[in-house]
Amino acid sequence: MNPSQHDIIGMALIDAFAQRGYRAELAAPDTVVVTLKDGNRAQADIAQWRQHAGRNPRSALPGVAAQYADQAVQALERQTPPAPSGGGLDTASLRVRLYPEDALDERMQAALVTRPFAPGLLQAVVVDYPDSIVPLNRADLGGLAEDAAFGHALAQSIEREPHYVQGNDLDGVKMSNIGEQHRYIGAHAQVLRRHFPGPLPFGALVAFPLPEYVTVHEIGTETHLVLALKTMQDVAARFAGSGEKPITAQVYWWRPGRYEEMAERDALFSGRVPDLRPVGVQVELDGDSLQVGLVGDHTAELVQGWEAARG
Repeated sequence: MNPSQHDIIGMALIDAFAQRGYRAELAAPDTVVVTLKDGNRAQADIAQWRQHAGRNPRSALPGVAAQYADQAVQALERQTPPAPSGGGLDTASLRVRLYPEDALDERMQAALVTRPFAPGLLQAVVVDYPDSIVPLNRADLGGLAEDAAFGHALAQSIEREPHYVQGNDLDGVKMSNIGEQHRYIGAHAQVLRRHFPGPLPFGALVAFPLPEYVTVHEIGTETHLVLALKTMQDVAARFAGSGEKPITAQVYWWRPGRYEEMAERDALFSGRVPDLRPVGVQVELDGDSLQVGLVGDHTAELVQGWEAARG
């Protein structure tokens, strides 16, 4: 399928690949197929890239298409070695990393296999090489669906990478730290039910300060919620301020729901993510009294529900 004369975005992309010595065609409006130097063909979903390109003026399209083609060509030239069973992407090498949303601009998000994870956070599928971690380009997916790529990457990050769970009590606030030396620990946010299998009437507070740590506090009635939230904020800020490649000091309210009701493997491959909402408090000393401010509607909803349940 060749782009029509009215498809200026598709034509710009085909031209960009041609200028780099690659024959490309559109199998569908949102699917580009590139013929590689060895004669094999690679397929990529360009739906999100089209949306990104469409937000640019017509005069900028050649440059936008060139940027995408450059990234795709680089990925094609360093193709992941095929799995022993045959050609295609080696799903055993896939992992998932968390990134701050502002770490990848729109162009990168369109080119790479990424998805929103929580406000301010992105999940990205990466290829775990012996000496490097390389984000996976959509051009390298071949016929693998993105939800399946995330499912394999999550399963490998959780099952094939080591982790520990360490309890901690800080000022009466009990926390669980899930951690290790690798940078895929954030994947455990999608199997938190393993660590908290019982009823969670108020959910939990979760923080992702570093790629190597996830910190969780089960919200209960024994510890005051504002104290727990303030303590979690302090811990997240300290970790994020002292480690390499920090993710965020933001604390999230995990609300178990439809995602957690699914069978674990089905959930990992479903394309869904847990319900995580940013929460926070501001605590200031005013004379002899503490002034507490709730940051955002989600925090107000959480605190009000918690106080109502306590009676």
